[in-house]
Amino acid sequence: MASQSERNPESSPAKAEVHIKSAHQILKALQEKIGEHPEIGAAITKLEMALNDLAIQTGGVL
Repeated sequence: MASQSERNPESSPAKAEVHIKSAHQILKALQEKIGEHPEIGAAITKLEMALNDLAIQTGGVL
């Protein structure tokens, strides 16, 4: 039996992109409120890397 991501391959990356962008915005807003913090900066960097990975995996169709 095929999994949901195998039946609709565009659904998973699109949903992931929405969640990652939302988390990125929340962290950026938090960083503005409390100032620079190494853990928030690291989280933002990891989210940006995840977005880049998704863009590569989907051929830039996000």
